[in-house]
Amino acid sequence: MSDVDGFDEFYRGSRQRLLGFVYVLTGNLAEAQDAVQEAYIRAWQRWSTVSGYDDPEAWVRVVASRIAVSRWRSLRSRARAYLRHGAQESVPGPGIDTVEVVAALRRLPEEQRTAIALYYLLGMPVAEVARQTAAPVGTVKARLSRGRAALAGLLAVDLEEAADA
Repeated sequence: MSDVDGFDEFYRGSRQRLLGFVYVLTGNLAEAQDAVQEAYIRAWQRWSTVSGYDDPEAWVRVVASRIAVSRWRSLRSRARAYLRHGAQESVPGPGIDTVEVVAALRRLPEEQRTAIALYYLLGMPVAEVARQTAAPVGTVKARLSRGRAALAGLLAVDLEEAADA
């Protein structure tokens, strides 16, 4: 019998028992299904070893229960963090100005958009932007200049007023 056939037979013969066992542990069918599925995936990945055990089902049962317990611990840790730090404050949606700037940036060529984002949003010096984009410094300066001019046109901003501000 091939490994695939052996695993298929093992799976068909043990899945309901294992799912019932983990369901009793978790009290949640979806959690039990996830843990059992993950345990069978791990068994399949190691089937050449697991199939040689006296009781492969016991191995999968232990793995599935450990996965379930690990998820409990994770949920408990998140709950403790929530209690410790409180609920996250709601973040207000972006303002109309932000939406307009993002829409205008999307209309720029990718090279200009990347240069502007690295320079203005991340605060990188021109030389670092050049290194990150594998472009000469002069090219980055040109992209920044053209990008600013294009954004000003798209946002209907007077460059003279913006320079005075």
